[in-house]
Amino acid sequence: MSEQKRLEGDDSGDTFLSHLIELRSRIVRAGAAVLVVFACLVPFSARIYDILARPMLEALPEGTKMIAIGVTTPFLVPMKITLMVAFVIALPIVLYQAWAFVAPGLYSHEKRLAAPLIVSSFVLFLCGIAFSYFVVFPTLFRVINHYAPVSVTVAPDLDTYLSFVLSMFFAFGVTFEVPIVVVVLVYFGVVSVAKLREWRPYMIVGAFGIAAIVTPPDPSSMLMLAVPLCLLFEAGVFAASFISVRGEARANKAES
Repeated sequence: MSEQKRLEGDDSGDTFLSHLIELRSRIVRAGAAVLVVFACLVPFSARIYDILARPMLEALPEGTKMIAIGVTTPFLVPMKITLMVAFVIALPIVLYQAWAFVAPGLYSHEKRLAAPLIVSSFVLFLCGIAFSYFVVFPTLFRVINHYAPVSVTVAPDLDTYLSFVLSMFFAFGVTFEVPIVVVVLVYFGVVSVAKLREWRPYMIVGAFGIAAIVTPPDPSSMLMLAVPLCLLFEAGVFAASFISVRGEARANKAES
C-alpha cells in the first residue's frame, strides 16, 4: 500500500514538473513571437509614434509640435509604443499558446465556449482601442485645446502623452470586454439574465461613475465611455439570453 502511494506521489510530481516545463516553453514561444515582431517594427518606431500622435497634432495649432523633456525620451518613448504594437500584433500567437496549455484540461463543452470567447475578447479589445483612437481622441483633444487659455502654449510632452494614450487604450479596451464578462457570468450560473435586466438602472449609474473616474474631467470624454459601456452591457445581456435558452433546452432534454 505504501509502495503504491509512493508511486502515485512520484507520478504527481512528474506531472507537475512536466506542466511547468510545458508552461515555460509556451511562455518562451509567446515571448519570442513578440520579440520577432518588435525587431521587424523597430526601423519604423518613429513613424509608429507619429501615427499615434496624429490625433493630438491635428488638434494643435498649425506648426505646433510635441516636446521631449528627458534626454532619452525621443528614443525610449517610440520604443515603448513599438513594443506595445508588437505585442498587439503577436497577441493571436500569445493567446494560442495560452489556449494550447489550458485546453487539455477542459471538457468538450468548455472548449466549445472558450475558443469563441478568446477570439471575441481579442476582437473587442481591438475595437476598444480603435474607438478611442478614431472617435474619442479627435473630439477630446479638440475640446481641450479649444478651451486652453490664450496665454498658454499647448505643447504636450512625449512621455506624458504616451502615458495618457495607454491609459485610455486600456480603459476602452477593458470596457469593450463587458459582453464577454456578462456571457461568462450567465454561463456559469453566477447571475441570471432576468437579474441582469433588473440591474439595468444601477448599471447605467455605475457606467457614468466609472467613466467619471477613468476619463479626463470633461463631459464629452465621460459620455464617450459611459454610453458604449451601457450599450455593451445590453449586447452582453442579449448574447447571454441565447446561452440561457440553450441551457434550459439541454436541461429539459436531460429530464425527459
